[in-house]
Amino acid sequence: MSIPFTNPLPIAVLGFCAYSGTGKTTLLTQLIPELNRRGIRLAVIKHAHHNFDVDIPGKDSYEMRKAGATQMLVASHVRWALMTEDARDSDPELPHLLEQIDASKVDIVLVEGFKKLALPKIELHRAAHGKPFIHTHDDNIQAVACCDDTQLPADLKRLDINNVPQIADYVCDYIANWKPCRIDLPMAPSCGCELDNSATLSVRQGIDNILSYVKPITQTDTVTLDKLENRVLASEAISPVNVPQHTNSAMDGYAFTLAAGGQAYQIVGEVMAGHAYAGTIQAGEAVRIMTGAPIPTGADTVQLRELANEQDGQVSFDGKMTVAQHIRQAGEDITQGESALAAHTRLHAAEQGLLASLGFGQLPVFKRPTVAVFSTGDEVCQPGEPLQPNCIFDSNRYTIKSMARKLGCDVIDLGIIQDCEAALADALKSAAKQADIVISSGGVSVGDADYIKTVLEQVGQINFWRINMRPGRPLAFGQIDNSLFFGLPGNPVAVMVSFLQFVQPAIRKLAGEHNWAPTMVPAITDKPLRSRIGRTEFMRGIYHLAADGKIHVTTTGAQGSGMLSPMVKGNCLIVIGEKEEQLQPGHTVYIQPFADLL
Repeated sequence: MSIPFTNPLPIAVLGFCAYSGTGKTTLLTQLIPELNRRGIRLAVIKHAHHNFDVDIPGKDSYEMRKAGATQMLVASHVRWALMTEDARDSDPELPHLLEQIDASKVDIVLVEGFKKLALPKIELHRAAHGKPFIHTHDDNIQAVACCDDTQLPADLKRLDINNVPQIADYVCDYIANWKPCRIDLPMAPSCGCELDNSATLSVRQGIDNILSYVKPITQTDTVTLDKLENRVLASEAISPVNVPQHTNSAMDGYAFTLAAGGQAYQIVGEVMAGHAYAGTIQAGEAVRIMTGAPIPTGADTVQLRELANEQDGQVSFDGKMTVAQHIRQAGEDITQGESALAAHTRLHAAEQGLLASLGFGQLPVFKRPTVAVFSTGDEVCQPGEPLQPNCIFDSNRYTIKSMARKLGCDVIDLGIIQDCEAALADALKSAAKQADIVISSGGVSVGDADYIKTVLEQVGQINFWRINMRPGRPLAFGQIDNSLFFGLPGNPVAVMVSFLQFVQPAIRKLAGEHNWAPTMVPAITDKPLRSRIGRTEFMRGIYHLAADGKIHVTTTGAQGSGMLSPMVKGNCLIVIGEKEEQLQPGHTVYIQPFADLL
């Protein structure tokens, strides 16, 4: 049985597991330089099943560590190593080991061993060894690297254990497609309970119940490349060309056929980007070549211009050289006929650039969701007009509209609706005819003048309206004809928090995005944090990268749900889960950065 695993890092972790003698270490020592060649920065964690030493008896560092130093750091001009005495009765814990990795300097962590953990893994298998499979009892196996005579289920990704570049391709794809897993700790999941209009629901229950009512838009528009920003792709984008289209030079330098012995080469031409060399490079010949220019026929190596010595029409080179260095192969990034972007992908600058590089002029995208927004309350005044006695300016409508537009929605502003059942009923009916989602703020608590719940029961259907969270406990959700309705709280901060947690996932699913989850990043709290058992707490926070290379966070101060200035000062929500009551400085919490919408 697999032991649960939580990745504490904001980068991918991928395990390699196999029975002893299969060749894990041999494969990794070949795979690591191949990934390095492709620009992948990586760290490796290996599980040793015995007592081991990395120091040499008789050396000063060894003697001082054995004398009782809990930590011993040895440094030179090329490397440093920190050895920590940490005796345990059981195996080391992978999450603890991962926290020692400087995630800012690597793109992925490869793990050898820890095969009992429920972390994503590649299984290595050789049929000739007669060992059983691991994937038959471990659902975390992503692929199996094996030999030709190994039989695998058709739905399991197969890799050639002797084809290191193919395995490297898989690891690169894994890095590109990896996203942080949805963190269940702050928003504890529960079974799919029956809806209970009178019950207080957890945040996780609320999200799941809302999403069960969302039916994604199926209508599409064909949009030009320049208009694709923040739209959701309706069909898979299949590459019509190789990227790069030609095998080309990655550097300014010289292209030639590598020969042994460090000989000089006769310069026979020059290749600029956008042009080609008409002839074939013979042994002992070289051409000057610019970055992006096609590699001439016959050439197999490029050396940097800075390492070249050109004189009297000949060139020789300094430094070690290997075949295919500084050459980008045709189709190395994307192969013709390969899927460049999956359907249901939200498109931003990087995706637009990729589509442009493939030559797409227009693509089908899902129709934008339409959101109608209004505020309620006789105490609410329109900004720009005189503030009436005992009233406040309406800020909620503007934050809701801004967040909806950032999610690619078309927005209808219905203004401020007075506290009157008839007026509210008319507003809800009218809004439902125009919009996919109707959002109001205010009027969802238990006061005598809070009419939203009553009116919604008349014109539509109410599903729930109390969430065990702070801020944002009162929340109405329902349906009016074919439109979804959200009744958000009246307090400004509660409006934004409720929108982030509940409205955002609904809009993203409605717009056609698949399997979206909020970004949750582990951080170290610098101050004590308090909550209440059974309630999810969302505190406004400020996170930063500290001198220890880790993300630290502190609150913005006072956390009143009517105080907007701390929301402006902050850059994240600190999410304290239902099981936490008090966290001390140095404890790990999860933060939800504002980057997407605020």
